[in-house]
Amino acid sequence: MELNENLREILNDLIKINNDRIEGYNRAIKESDANDVDLKTIYKRMADQSQQYVAELSREVVKLGGDPADGTTNSGKIYRAWMDVKAAFTGNDRHSILASNEYGEDVAQKAYKEALTSDEALSVEVRQLIANQQAALRESHDQIKKLRDMTDSSKNLADTTTTTVNNSL
Repeated sequence: MELNENLREILNDLIKINNDRIEGYNRAIKESDANDVDLKTIYKRMADQSQQYVAELSREVVKLGGDPADGTTNSGKIYRAWMDVKAAFTGNDRHSILASNEYGEDVAQKAYKEALTSDEALSVEVRQLIANQQAALRESHDQIKKLRDMTDSSKNLADTTTTTVNNSL
């Protein structure tokens, strides 16, 4: 019985991480500039991805005789509160939002890695489910990182161009 309880706890932790992603990306949609339609589309897809993962993980928890988690992690709540304070001082520019999203994706990767490397005996099906979700989340992480890097590069280029123009005047 303890085996099922420990496995349910691992799966429920992953559910909470995905709930954090859903809340984080829904917040990013609201905070993004109206012109950032490309980002809003990506954020919506990532929130939908996590909703699918919550459903899949929840089915496994129920199979194990448990109740799926329905909340978020405490660290996720603290992080979102910190982001609100940060946004009040630095604004909600594209780069800042993407950097925050990348941090959230790093947290998700860590949680999935911990689940897969735990001492808990995972069935082949559950291990495969978690590994598949982790791989897809890695792709999401890499996409966010690439967008953040591109935004950082374009910002640096714009700063350099502005400095050059100002120096030539």
